[in-house]
Amino acid sequence: MSGKMMEPKQSKKVERVFEQFNKLGEDRGSKLVFPKLQEKYHELDRKEKESLFSLLNSKLELEKEELYPILEELSSSEGDSLSWPAQLQRLRAKVQSPRLKIFQRIAKNPGGIRFLLDLREDLINSRKTTALDVAALDYDLTSFLEMLFQEGFLYLEEITLDSPYRQIEIIKNRDMVHPMTSLEEMGQRLGKDRRCFALYHRLLPLEPIVFIEVALTQSLIRNISEIVGPKSKDVKKKDVDTAIFYSINNTQNGLAGLGLGKMLIVRVVDFLRSENDRIKTFATLSPMPGFWERYLRPILDGDDEPFLLKREDIPGFFSKRGRGKILQAVGSSDDSVEGFCRALKSLLSGTEWPKNAELAKQLKGPMVKIAYQYIARETNLKGKPLNPVAGFHLGNGALVNEKCVNFLANTSTKGLRDSCGIMVNYIYTPNWLTQIRRSFRWLERLEIKGIFGR
Repeated sequence: MSGKMMEPKQSKKVERVFEQFNKLGEDRGSKLVFPKLQEKYHELDRKEKESLFSLLNSKLELEKEELYPILEELSSSEGDSLSWPAQLQRLRAKVQSPRLKIFQRIAKNPGGIRFLLDLREDLINSRKTTALDVAALDYDLTSFLEMLFQEGFLYLEEITLDSPYRQIEIIKNRDMVHPMTSLEEMGQRLGKDRRCFALYHRLLPLEPIVFIEVALTQSLIRNISEIVGPKSKDVKKKDVDTAIFYSINNTQNGLAGLGLGKMLIVRVVDFLRSENDRIKTFATLSPMPGFWERYLRPILDGDDEPFLLKREDIPGFFSKRGRGKILQAVGSSDDSVEGFCRALKSLLSGTEWPKNAELAKQLKGPMVKIAYQYIARETNLKGKPLNPVAGFHLGNGALVNEKCVNFLANTSTKGLRDSCGIMVNYIYTPNWLTQIRRSFRWLERLEIKGIFGR
């Protein structure tokens, strides 16, 4: 293991944490070493953690000299000899990352899995905000967590009104899509036609990894107030033909990108179909986070270089009458491209415009088209959808078209500021479950707990 030299100018705190990682790699009694590592790691600030990540990436590695003997043995061996499989096995054992052995020893300790999740969350945040090159460290940690969280350690549990208070409270506090202010509000989301399912890890049984809230409805729902607002009446089971996924929350940021949300949807779809074979449509009612702050508003300001849509394109979405109504609403007569975009920005920056029926009518068509451009055509530098929610559902195999974009579907302050009140139905097609099953061959082994009869 390469741990002989320290990076120059590392703080003593970083060196001490790195030393604890090294001790774990050398198997110096993990039960004694891990508590010290845990304590010292949480004392580091953001910059110090970035320095530590660089060390873990570059110094906890094999030396070239360690590989020469086995490589020479392989190069001089006959590939069809009886000893070839044994030689390959020695190579595989030799080239295994030393970091994986450390992660395994950490995970065996009480609180070890939680520590690894925190470590990866910090690593993800560092990679978002810096040019830190720690790809090898991230790969090893991600691979270990994928193995740990997808091989028989998971179980699905339905959260009901009969569930322990702590479980219900955690779901209430962790819903970032449609936040709740009281347990009574959470109670309204649990019932015969309002369901909640959570995925748990056997070694973390007190808090969910990811959870999903589902509304069982008659036909597609296009406005969130029909789901989380006061219900006029329950939908009868015989009339239910649609399941709407309206809130999916990953409570462990360290597990981002591991596909657990997709797996949760698959299992919930499977269960709901077995419970009620009349359910034929599975869809979401999803927000568009970033649509206003990170997409449309910058374009209206002229900061449109990263996007396919440009500021000069915006007026073309609106009729002459519509442009006039918007200019009139903000008291402007400047109908140039810059003038109109400035007026539209001023209008959409507020939260009162939906109350003006005529104005909303003029905005509806253009805003739906702009929103569809955002979710279906705009991509990031990696070629994936710019909107993370679109990326998640389209990556899962869901379909979307312009008719799935719903104007003024969420007129709460949060909904207007995040998405200009727009929400999207992503549709999961009938053959989707079969296709996804092929990528989760172990799915049938997933245990379901706490499913109460209805």
